[in-house]
Amino acid sequence: MSTLLTGARLVDAGGATGPGWVLLEGDAITATGTGRPPAADGTVDLAGAELVPGFVDLHAHGGGGAAFDDGPGAIRTALAVHRAAGTTRSVLSLVAAPLAELEASLAGIAEVAAGDPTVLGAHLEGPFLAPARCGAHDPQHLRAPTADVVDRLLVAARGRLRQVTVAPELPGALEAIRDLTAAGVVVAVGHTEADAALTAAAFDAGARLLTHALNAMPGLHHREPGPVGAALADPRVVLELVLDGVHVHPVVARLLLAGAPGRVALVTDAMAATGAGDGDHRLGSLEVRVRGGRAVVAGTDTIAGSTLTQDAALRTALAAGVDQVAAVTALTATPARALGLAGAFGRLAPGYAADVVALGPDRSVTAVWAAGHRVR
Repeated sequence: MSTLLTGARLVDAGGATGPGWVLLEGDAITATGTGRPPAADGTVDLAGAELVPGFVDLHAHGGGGAAFDDGPGAIRTALAVHRAAGTTRSVLSLVAAPLAELEASLAGIAEVAAGDPTVLGAHLEGPFLAPARCGAHDPQHLRAPTADVVDRLLVAARGRLRQVTVAPELPGALEAIRDLTAAGVVVAVGHTEADAALTAAAFDAGARLLTHALNAMPGLHHREPGPVGAALADPRVVLELVLDGVHVHPVVARLLLAGAPGRVALVTDAMAATGAGDGDHRLGSLEVRVRGGRAVVAGTDTIAGSTLTQDAALRTALAAGVDQVAAVTALTATPARALGLAGAFGRLAPGYAADVVALGPDRSVTAVWAAGHRVR
């Protein structure tokens, strides 16, 4: 079946045009244009809307009261929250946990991913983190990335381990980065005390991401640039940014986007409370309190993920003065490229996935197509 989306302004990493049309056939975009549209089995008139590619989230932990750690049923519940907000492809993030629990969670993600093409795989945010920068990860479950542990996790993931965060100062970390990269895993530097030189060594070993830039790491100092400075200076590296008004001040976020054009990926780091409202929740083994949408480890001021969705990140970016094309790129083409999927996701062009989001005048989501299917 083919579906013609017509009448909307088209915005992607290549710029803005329109009003125009996009033709979906099966799970792919087969044609786009601004002139006379082709015939299709069905037509959706989106006059007055903007069409952007489906959002790609490299880093989220759950939503709708459910966590990605908790098996296939919870995964599907959480994904529904993010699909409705325009995220059409997701990497599912896991917090530090006992090794056996991580293996079980990886197996659950692999099971869902085998039947759901919108799940791009798993992200082990823990357990290879620096204890002094563990954030909302239980420090008792942290460990060094030894070869035997890395091998166990790769086996448990059944080929679905997409991303791993590593603190490069841990024993054996640089070797683990090389091994994971050779296995096809995207490695991120994060939750670290590393300086700029060690971070650069991690990038030379194969790491290509910075996990939630500026959070759980040394700041960007004028004499000590730290991990953020190393990432800004390396054109191979994409920087994750949680743009919820809590993790990073909008002024600093705008500077980061300007300092690394086309290399900042807006992620959610969303935990189970996303879409579920304020209250008491859990992130892994830790109690989390959410008030006014701000999530912290209970009894502390430590940020515990977010309650962000990617459509809200887009609106925050635009309100901060970020150019619209740059903001859309940071939600679509940039994260796709970080995963080595630049030719598959993140653009409104023939041959790309039929992942499309319609936005109203206030940039709220009015319709979503993921892998060619309309999200209800």
